Amino acid sequence: MDIDALKSFLAFVETGSFSRTAIQMHKTQSAISMQMKRLQKDVGQTLFIKEGRNLHLTAEGVALAGYAKKIIQLQQSALTNLRSATPNKLLHLGCPDDYAESVLPVLVQLLHQHIEHLELHVTCASSPNLQSQLDKGLIDIAIITRSADSEQGFLLCQDKGVWIGAEHTQLLEQSSLPLAVFQKECRFHQAATEGLMKQNRDFHIIACSGSASTLRGLVKHDLAISAMANLSRNDLPVLNDPRLPLLPNIEIALVKHTGTNAVISEVQLKQVCQQFQHQFEC
Repeated sequence: MDIDALKSFLAFVETGSFSRTAIQMHKTQSAISMQMKRLQKDVGQTLFIKEGRNLHLTAEGVALAGYAKKIIQLQQSALTNLRSATPNKLLHLGCPDDYAESVLPVLVQLLHQHIEHLELHVTCASSPNLQSQLDKGLIDIAIITRSADSEQGFLLCQDKGVWIGAEHTQLLEQSSLPLAVFQKECRFHQAATEGLMKQNRDFHIIACSGSASTLRGLVKHDLAISAMANLSRNDLPVLNDPRLPLLPNIEIALVKHTGTNAVISEVQLKQVCQQFQHQFEC
């Protein structure tokens, strides 16, 4: 049913005549008459009955009047709300999978506190991959792992690399050590494999993955040991074994795309990171 025809129909209910309806709706009487004919066709019922020189509503017309009022009110409410609504502010955030259960929830909460009407899209990938996406402008900000001596971005927290294994694992006694590690560009992958090679320790990689949950699953089922940030290990035990090489300390930072983005400023980003440091403990 046409909204404009319903408005004309309600005007007739108020005035009782097509001529007065035409005046109120700024239309000709013939245009109002055509609207009512189309409305009756849409409804499939007779809406008017002529008694002498006057038109009156049928029972179906009375019923339609009740529905028409609700429809018009709903339309007006929708237009008012939509026209006055503040548009969402879209922000693309990148996060390595290994920080999705620790760093990310706290950061998301803080971002929503600082940015009203925030629409946040999160992409999970490795730090080098996210850095590449930042450079191309595909994402706005990203959580990345940086070297302890780096000044890139704004510091969120510091952490250390740890070896993890299943409870009571005997894998360290094997002649060739099974590893489940992040992909080659990860500093823990590099430190683990290079450290073992320097010790002349035989090892074999059973799986590489950018997903921390995948690595933890393999470790939990005692298929391999792994090297990752301490805050990424969840409840898996740390392997404090002198036969394993030391892993590096790292810093987790929030980096912004160099292009302009009105959604979040450098000042806001710095404030978010400072609040993060007060709330989060690695």
